[in-house]
Amino acid sequence: MNASQKPVVAVTLGDPAGIGPELVARLLARPQVCAQANIVLAGDAWLWEAGQRVAGLRVPTRAVGSFAEARARQDTGVPAWLEMQTVRAEDVTVGQAGAAGGRSVLRVLDACMDAALAGEVDAICFAPLNKHAMKLGGMRHGDELHHFAQYLGVTGYFCEFNTLGELWTSRVSSHIPLKDAAAALSVEGIKEAARLIFRSLQANGVAQPRVAVAAFNPHGGDGGTCGREEVDIIEPAVRALNAEGLPVQGPYPADTIFLKAQAGEFQAIVTMYHDQGQIALKLLGFSRGVTVQGGLPIPITTPAHGTAYDIAGRGRANADAMAQALGIACRMGLSHRAARAAA
Repeated sequence: MNASQKPVVAVTLGDPAGIGPELVARLLARPQVCAQANIVLAGDAWLWEAGQRVAGLRVPTRAVGSFAEARARQDTGVPAWLEMQTVRAEDVTVGQAGAAGGRSVLRVLDACMDAALAGEVDAICFAPLNKHAMKLGGMRHGDELHHFAQYLGVTGYFCEFNTLGELWTSRVSSHIPLKDAAAALSVEGIKEAARLIFRSLQANGVAQPRVAVAAFNPHGGDGGTCGREEVDIIEPAVRALNAEGLPVQGPYPADTIFLKAQAGEFQAIVTMYHDQGQIALKLLGFSRGVTVQGGLPIPITTPAHGTAYDIAGRGRANADAMAQALGIACRMGLSHRAARAAA
């Protein structure tokens, strides 16, 4: 793949107080990673220097003045470096969430989204951030996904996907109290979650994704004796999806559905609430999980493990999940670029 065919992927350093800068240094030191895309690293110079120092690495980059200049590059053998000035070193305490770090994250991500909307980048892969720090720094939403959606003008359905290797999950409800999860279920919500993960897997290179739907109640409701959500909501949603031509299966009891997926029967699971899928995926491979921001007009990915404040600055961060996140961003970015060119 020549330089003009590669997806342009913006990479960020994440929360200045977390392991993000070190992760990015370890990530971009891998030649096979940099060969996947025209990578544009954006952030503060002192923070990038700190990340390399903690990782014990020196990573070559080539300075650019804008995302547009990065897209026009012919030599993409090393990442482009776009310097921004968003936070001072003295305003950051490693290992602690702070308003200055949260503001920095928002400024860098917003600049990346501006570039994506302008057609200058094809995807974004961000190092771990901290929701509390971002709220201290001015984020008005409960999480970054809702910030992205508003910033990008999304009016349709969107949700987080959590992935581990070839297995992806979506969820009907997310960051709400568990006591409200049953009331959040609807036929339309399940259909939207299934359609979106089906299309997103196709954008990730899976021609015909195998998607299963989880039950909500113990033993899949036992025909209504342990709850009627399966009978009244989930089964009708699956039948409607099948009538649309989507080969979705289920509902399957939540305590066995991941065993089926682990055996290779499914590539995606639609879960009914946050922890139903999160617990299983984190047990299967916490250090390799990736979060994909589904339903946005541009692909955005990140490692699922968070900022790891407890080990920040100690040189112990594992970049495997960051590498997985970048790989998904590259594949989906390539599909996004092709779709935009065909429009």
